[in-house]
Amino acid sequence: MKIQPTELQGVLVIEPEIFSDARGYFLETYNARAFAEAGIREQFVQDNQSQSNKGVLRGLHYQKEQAQGKLIRVLLGEIFDVVVDLRPESSTYGKWSAFNLTATEQKMIWIPNGFAHGFYTLSETADLAYKVTEFYAPQHERVMLWNDPDLAIPWPLHGEPILSQKDNAGHSFREFKKMGWE
Repeated sequence: MKIQPTELQGVLVIEPEIFSDARGYFLETYNARAFAEAGIREQFVQDNQSQSNKGVLRGLHYQKEQAQGKLIRVLLGEIFDVVVDLRPESSTYGKWSAFNLTATEQKMIWIPNGFAHGFYTLSETADLAYKVTEFYAPQHERVMLWNDPDLAIPWPLHGEPILSQKDNAGHSFREFKKMGWE
């Protein structure tokens, strides 16, 4: 397993070793020892899976309390995955990074708590699996606008994205800076 830092403090790209032969393939998606050696010592409490159709944009989501660390991977299809650093004490506060994640490559992204997360589905459908470090708490969930001009994320859109009502009514990064984690 190869684990590499990204330009965002704490966000890691994880490349599992894939063992392929005529029967198919095998890979490790989680190894507590390897993760601990890379600095990921959090305990995962919940596994989630979602499916999205082409053009669906989910996010940018975060929880103001019970903030979740997330280990994201794509089981089927391809997504454009985005993380935004919301930790005021971080040297990368207010910065974002994007990653193309595919089922073919099997790369994963580790997103520590304190980040907003979202993705846009590039393939006809995409199935995602993600492990989280805190239980989902809908009363603490918040949404930052995916198209915030201050963040200026260049989403690779093909027409208007398909959004939930919640994702369409998010707040800006400027509003987040005023409210903080309160």
